[in-house]
Amino acid sequence: MAKPPDCSHCQKQATIHLTQIVNNEIKKLDFCEDCPHQKGVTDPAGFSLADLLSAGEGSTAPLERDHGVCPSCGFSPKNFKKLGRLGCPDCYESLGSFIEPMLAKMHRGTQHAGKVPDALVSRIRHAREIKETEEALEAAIASENYEEAAKLRDELKALQSTSESANFSHG
Repeated sequence: MAKPPDCSHCQKQATIHLTQIVNNEIKKLDFCEDCPHQKGVTDPAGFSLADLLSAGEGSTAPLERDHGVCPSCGFSPKNFKKLGRLGCPDCYESLGSFIEPMLAKMHRGTQHAGKVPDALVSRIRHAREIKETEEALEAAIASENYEEAAKLRDELKALQSTSESANFSHG
């Protein structure tokens, strides 16, 4: 069995293990039972692993200099790192250069696509197919291509009956 890790601060046996993603890097800290209280880890409002990790490496002031603060609410990257949330909707724009790299790593991209129920996707696809067939039918009639128009008319009837039987609505 592997030896349990030592406390990151006092070298006693670690019993508390913290993991946080800071600047797209996973940071892990191990603490004994005494050190978290001294470092403020037990106070959820006053603790940031990022601040703890950056202690001794300089302050987070360069973050604010490089990325600014939100002009609407005054939120800074330091606030984001401490609280794990943004102050207002304008923060997405003003702190975008700070947030986007993290979002790109955490998610597949930086744009939220949302979720669409499968049944709705099917209805939308069916309604689009009906509309395209109607347009093709009108074009066939306009060009006096009556054989094509008859074929499209039959397709349209079949699509519309499918939508009625499946209780789809379009329009």
